[in-house]
Amino acid sequence: MFSLQNKKAVVTGGGSGIGKAIAALFAKQGAEVHIVELTEESAKAAVEEIKENGGKVFSHACNVANQQEVLATFEKIGNINILVNNAGIAHVGNVETTPEADFDRIMNVNVKGVYNCLHAAIPQLRNSEGSVIVNMASIAAWVGIPDRFAYSTAKGAVMAMTLSVAKDYMAENIRCNSISPARVHTPFVDGFISKNYPGKEAEMFDKLSKSQPIGRMGKPDEVAALALFLCSDEAGFITGCDYPIDGGFIKLNN
Repeated sequence: MFSLQNKKAVVTGGGSGIGKAIAALFAKQGAEVHIVELTEESAKAAVEEIKENGGKVFSHACNVANQQEVLATFEKIGNINILVNNAGIAHVGNVETTPEADFDRIMNVNVKGVYNCLHAAIPQLRNSEGSVIVNMASIAAWVGIPDRFAYSTAKGAVMAMTLSVAKDYMAENIRCNSISPARVHTPFVDGFISKNYPGKEAEMFDKLSKSQPIGRMGKPDEVAALALFLCSDEAGFITGCDYPIDGGFIKLNN
């Protein structure tokens, strides 16, 4: 089950964290994986690890916020079956403390970047049998999270784009779903804690872990497993859905 043999998959932001876990699992399941990262160096560790495990993987340096770069990259890759829009950046701040430049930067990467990749991928996806898109949203699109104004706005847009694409391309056998993680333990989280809470790393890690009712952060591999299911033939009846993977955060956080 959940084989991706003879499938070609693009994973944006596949060089680290959740994206890296998705790229590695897809390659393990037989897909030819193309990692799109801002620089080749950002993808190097993921590429080496996947190749060591016998996977077929390629990397491409591309700024997803630049449509011409995205179009050229997808043309180079050619005829994909799966797109995982995972690339994104974070931001801390409410509407008053979010400078215009930061808001524009979040929109350019987290919203326009998804649009650019969808725009480039759809013509290829319609040429293959049973194509799939998975967009990485967030629980921030579902619930109010303090000091995440721009990020929440962007992830809400990602969820809306997911529904729109699912509706528009259903007749062409292109499925589109999204995943909404709560906090997932990645190198980004460790860096965020050390930068913003120096000397209190262990305390803040414990606090952030316990903000999920299940009592811990998610693991990148757990998100990757959900992405694999949604991109497999076994999920052929699923489109236009968002899947929270949140340790009970949305429904059980009383």
